[in-house]
Amino acid sequence: MTQGFKSPSNHGSSGTGGTFGAHEGIQQVEAKYPAILFKQQVTTYLEKIYGILRENVKKDIGPLLSLCIQAPRMSRASMSKGSRSPNMIGATQQVLSSHWHSIIKILNSLLSKLRANHVPPLLVCKLFTQVFSFINVQLFNSLLLRRECCSFSNGEYIKSGLAELEQWICEASEQYAGTSWDELRYIRQAVGFLVIHQKAKKTLDEIMQDICPVLTVQQLYRISTMYWDDKYGTQSVSREVFASMKMMMTRSSQNASANTFLLDDDTSIPFSVDELTKGMSDVDLSDVETPPLLRDISAFHFLQENT
Repeated sequence: MTQGFKSPSNHGSSGTGGTFGAHEGIQQVEAKYPAILFKQQVTTYLEKIYGILRENVKKDIGPLLSLCIQAPRMSRASMSKGSRSPNMIGATQQVLSSHWHSIIKILNSLLSKLRANHVPPLLVCKLFTQVFSFINVQLFNSLLLRRECCSFSNGEYIKSGLAELEQWICEASEQYAGTSWDELRYIRQAVGFLVIHQKAKKTLDEIMQDICPVLTVQQLYRISTMYWDDKYGTQSVSREVFASMKMMMTRSSQNASANTFLLDDDTSIPFSVDELTKGMSDVDLSDVETPPLLRDISAFHFLQENT
């Protein structure tokens, strides 16, 4: 790291004007430069660690999301047949919620570790916001790519799982979860369309303004054409609505961005060091144990003096 603080040797420069080390043969570096370079390197390390942590969470949750997008066959069969056996209902509910509970367990473990290691709440909030954005993208894209997932009963299954996530967000509080619930708005509204009754009686304005205001007409057309009711046998939207959707898509076909119905995952770094610094609170070092690797290094003995 210290190599980044060195500047080219310049014997002709003077020792005035905010510099130090003006003796002959010693490099002169303006006092502000080491601080700037140190800040840049800390920023790089922080962004790299944040990115690694975020991607690890995605890897843990990703396989579970592929199971959460479609209800298990046994559960779908029991729901469609209308079984009312208490034992069957209990077993079905356990199967339905198992994958969602696994995701909740991962989120709880992550939050506990971040809080135990005094990670600033602002950084925790940014991380969970992006994690829930990832959940939204994966579920929504899978829904629009797989017709077997666009059924009424499957919408109920996903809706029950989203309720589990909503409860977790409420318990985590806005301080740590932030706008995570809002990040799920695409999958929430798509599921809301799947489970709404009397679709054929809804006008396009009602669908686009009341039921699915954030979805594009391409996304609505996609989910409307793939929808099938395996529980009540109802139909999708009316022919008039389908015709209006096609007309709107034809008008917007010249816009390249309007031709896709899939969402993109956000891989940006959603914070700056200055933003984090302003939001950090004082940490009582007496409650922080010195890492074992640093205890035997004399340069870090001052850490043990504070514990």
